[in-house]
Amino acid sequence: MILCAHECGPDDPDQMDFKRILRSLAAGLCGTAAHFCLMFIKSRAGLLPSFQPYEDLQHALGSLFGHSVHRWVIWLLSFLNGSVVLGLLFGRIYRFLPGRTGAVRGLAFGLLGWVFIGSIFFPLLGRGFFAIDAGLGLQPALFSLLMLLTYGAVMGIAFSQLNPKK
Repeated sequence: MILCAHECGPDDPDQMDFKRILRSLAAGLCGTAAHFCLMFIKSRAGLLPSFQPYEDLQHALGSLFGHSVHRWVIWLLSFLNGSVVLGLLFGRIYRFLPGRTGAVRGLAFGLLGWVFIGSIFFPLLGRGFFAIDAGLGLQPALFSLLMLLTYGAVMGIAFSQLNPKK
């Protein structure tokens, strides 16, 4: 259970109780499932075949650890990040995100994630700012935007449905 630095009452919005944590995790799982479905469609449809961020991460981690990393480890890390880490973060900052609905707040969260991935993660993988060095123009940036907006919207809808207002 995440506790507040000050005394929290049962109705204190700063306190994240066990049920809210579980709901955050469930919403993160929903967003991750949507993300994995889109990645599956990307793969099956042959979209952007030379843009493979999971393979890039696999190679980067292999270089970091000095040996190859199995692709299932990368998918597991992605699953844990999307479902657990980002699910909990989303549940914690939900009330601070702009918008009146879960979907809009999720879109805002997805947009923030896209800026982070495009400006930090892709450059660390050697793909450049918003993957512009992938040699595919704006397509990787737009695809990752679509992915993260979908992830965020699904997570936001799930979270809002699981946490109805009293």
